[in-house]
Amino acid sequence: MKPIQVGLLGIGTVGSGTFNVLRRNQEEIRRRAGRGIEITMVADLDTERAQSIVGTGVKVVKDAREVIANPDIDIVIELIGGYGIARTLVLEAIAAGKHVVTANKALLAVHGTEIFAAASGRGVMVAFEAAVAGGIPIIKALREGLTANSIQWIAGIINGTTNFILSEMRDKGLDFDVVLKEAQRLGYAEADPTFDIEGVDAAHKVTLMSAIAFGIPVQFDKAYVEGITQLGATDIKYAEQLGYRIKLLGITKRVSQGIELRVHPSLVPSKRLIANVEGAMNAVVVHGDAVGATLYYGKGAGSEPTASAVIADLVDITRLHTADPHHRVPHLAFQPDAMSDLAVLPMREVVTSYYLRMRVADEAGVLARVTGLLAGAGISIDAVLQREADEVSGEGGTSTDLIILTHNTREGTMDDALAQLQQLPTVLAPIVRIRKEELN
Repeated sequence: MKPIQVGLLGIGTVGSGTFNVLRRNQEEIRRRAGRGIEITMVADLDTERAQSIVGTGVKVVKDAREVIANPDIDIVIELIGGYGIARTLVLEAIAAGKHVVTANKALLAVHGTEIFAAASGRGVMVAFEAAVAGGIPIIKALREGLTANSIQWIAGIINGTTNFILSEMRDKGLDFDVVLKEAQRLGYAEADPTFDIEGVDAAHKVTLMSAIAFGIPVQFDKAYVEGITQLGATDIKYAEQLGYRIKLLGITKRVSQGIELRVHPSLVPSKRLIANVEGAMNAVVVHGDAVGATLYYGKGAGSEPTASAVIADLVDITRLHTADPHHRVPHLAFQPDAMSDLAVLPMREVVTSYYLRMRVADEAGVLARVTGLLAGAGISIDAVLQREADEVSGEGGTSTDLIILTHNTREGTMDDALAQLQQLPTVLAPIVRIRKEELN
């Protein structure tokens, strides 16, 4: 059987890794797929550089539409990124009857419903293992490996840049701005790191996992997104003293009222495996009713780790592309006519526990006023600690850090209570609120 022919749109870091791994392991991949898989055409604006990577045996063009129009191309790999031209090209490839492999989490999180519907209508596959957690096969685990389970929740460290920054802040006691500059110098953070540090990249990924886990449409616009830019070394130090580590988590959870979909810094007990994931590594915990908690760990980015996921998708499509479309695994694991209309909850309706840090005047009665106000709001306190802040308050007296851990309460209730606490004249600075996730 002649090799299946693949067209590659964009040969940057992941594209070059895909080409090199496919060429290096071609015999083993052929034995697994049942036929050869060859990238025979590449589109890239820098044709000279692209040609130097692929050699003379591969056709290189500047216009991606030449790849899509080529009748010999069976699969199109989209590695351009972004929401714009990538969406147009993916839809055009689907319309032309091409299967698509993409690492573009932003595209699928925002336009996935449209893209998957178009692919189903045309009888082609859109595979996207590389879009979430790089080389970790989490999409396949959710779509196939855990298909017997009713998934209860997912919590993931799914952005390596932010995990590197938080790890360095904890190890070295440095503040965010200092570590960000170091991360940029070392190449862990982009020149414009906004999508990473503000939590947007993680939200794209958890949106896709949520859709697969619960059989709901992709709804990135419903996700609550909070990054790490406001975190200070002080809170990371206090969390450590309390037996927790702070991680930026993507969380999605099935509750009685609907689905939670959120990204934010979280205190995680230090004894949890996921709390000990350091540096730029990724990890995802999936909790199913039958299997319990399962952990998936590995490199969440990089040329060859991500290429590993791209090529796994190529092999899947090669095995299945002649099969009746109804016999393939659905894009979002559930049959398209059996998707759920469960609502994504507004953040104010989410129930979790909290870490609060208040810089307060060190004087009699402050703790009683704070705890009394929380009690009046129906917020139960788990623990209270006091730490010297070594700073002078506005009245010339000393100030202290009041740290409170709460039991579970509704986010909206906490929002309202914090607004009242902030008005107290003895609260000297903006209150720090970090959500706490036990993950048990």
